[in-house]
Amino acid sequence: MSGINKVILVGNLGKDPEVKTLESGVKRANFTLATTEFYKDKNGQKVSLTEWHNIVCWRRLAEVAEQYLEKGERIYLEGKIRTRSWEDNGVKKYFTEIVADTFTMLGGGTKPEEQSAPPAIPEAPATSEEYEDDLPF
Repeated sequence: MSGINKVILVGNLGKDPEVKTLESGVKRANFTLATTEFYKDKNGQKVSLTEWHNIVCWRRLAEVAEQYLEKGERIYLEGKIRTRSWEDNGVKKYFTEIVADTFTMLGGGTKPEEQSAPPAIPEAPATSEEYEDDLPF
């Protein structure tokens, strides 16, 4: 029996997407996404908790992100959690990211023409070969 690896996030971009074209011609876009939840502490004071997520988009989805997304844009995103690890001077390091399958712009960005842009198309998962081209080790 296999498991399910599905992430759904609604949040705001923390920076403009950084887009890179690999030697194979495949595009990759990276950006951060902030999700904030609110709750009341034991004294009844409203508290906010913001989590930052590292997002990676591949191929056509990376092109759409490059064209339409910018810092502050609110999006709905679906994807998978991926954790990579490597050794750095004998110390094992980890990097966790969300590999986006699709996202939908929810408005709230600073460019009015982008708020009516069509949602991105679903993206095929990246292959491990594409990951190897960009690993920091």
